[in-house]
Amino acid sequence: MLDTAKNIAPVLILLGPPGAGKGTQARMLEEQFGFVQLSTGDLLRAAVAAGTEAGQRAKAVMEAGQLVSDDIVIAILRDRMAEDDCAKGVILDGFPRTAVQAEALDDLLAETGQKIDAAISLEVDDAAMVTRIAGRYTCGGCGEGYHDSFKQPAKAGTCDKCGGTEMKRRADDNAETVASRLEAYHAQTAPLITYYKGQGALIGIDAMGEIEDIAAKMSAIVKTATA
Repeated sequence: MLDTAKNIAPVLILLGPPGAGKGTQARMLEEQFGFVQLSTGDLLRAAVAAGTEAGQRAKAVMEAGQLVSDDIVIAILRDRMAEDDCAKGVILDGFPRTAVQAEALDDLLAETGQKIDAAISLEVDDAAMVTRIAGRYTCGGCGEGYHDSFKQPAKAGTCDKCGGTEMKRRADDNAETVASRLEAYHAQTAPLITYYKGQGALIGIDAMGEIEDIAAKMSAIVKTATA
């Protein structure tokens, strides 16, 4: 008999405050394992642009100036995870944000026999985040991340990945907004830490080191969690 469990796509969650390096690490995992990174914002925009049923519902809510409900986000996530490129596995970045969303996600995954293989928490020093976030910027073409001190492109002003020359900085990447975002993150995420620790899926990792060292630790975690 075929062991269908071997064909079930892994699901990873990345937890961590703004600037912890979730995006960078997710892209490295994508390249190594063939996973697909799914972020809530990107999913919403894509669903609205594609005009899917869930996307139309989301568009109506956003145009009314309201927050998109959890059930709409879950519906969009269900549609996206059913696409062929997600067959090797997905990395969820930015969802879930609450224990209620985590429970809804578990119910969604149960429909296809999936589960959270690992909820990886990128643990950082809040004070150091101010320096890290204030210096970061991205390529306007492909979204590759860079930093004034920690990761500059080989050729100044030119993206290593796509060759683009348009670099962007977020207007809210400053000390004042970073402090409030960190405070909000800790308040929101504390229940998730407890939730996934209770499931035995939570794995903490020191995310204050070199990008390559963190990536090696992440890779080892993923290999063990999805073996």
